[in-house]
Amino acid sequence: MYSWIWRHLPGPTVVRVLEAVVLALAVVALLMFVVFPWAEPKLPFNNVTTQ
Repeated sequence: MYSWIWRHLPGPTVVRVLEAVVLALAVVALLMFVVFPWAEPKLPFNNVTTQ
């Protein structure tokens, strides 16, 4: 999969590296600001009890 992405990024190697970093940061931002807040209430980690 990563080689497919790398082959389809335009430009020379330096530009490809920058584009790959921007893509990775965009995925992390999407996860942190959209996916994780949506999924957090659905996870059972807040119902912790000790005996």
